[in-house]
Amino acid sequence: MPQTQPLPNEAYDEDLLTEYADLYQIMLYNDDYNTFDYVIELLMEVCDHTYEQAEQCAALVHFSGKCPVKEGSYEDLLPRCSRLTRAGLTAEIVTR
Repeated sequence: MPQTQPLPNEAYDEDLLTEYADLYQIMLYNDDYNTFDYVIELLMEVCDHTYEQAEQCAALVHFSGKCPVKEGSYEDLLPRCSRLTRAGLTAEIVTR
């Protein structure tokens, strides 16, 4: 039976690694105490949204109950999600 050799680290498919790196989202949930303006301000500051993006996300959260506000690697999203929750928003990291 032939034996296979492990691939060297350089042989990893960069496209595949990039695809799996973005399998996470920050999901923002509606609440009854944060204002639209406050949520918009935080999304612009923490998630690098434009005003229009932040406003649309705030409206979706309000009317739908939740909205994914940022996609990326777990390592990138963790500090962002922590900042949102420390600021009083209800958010978590979920898989896409």
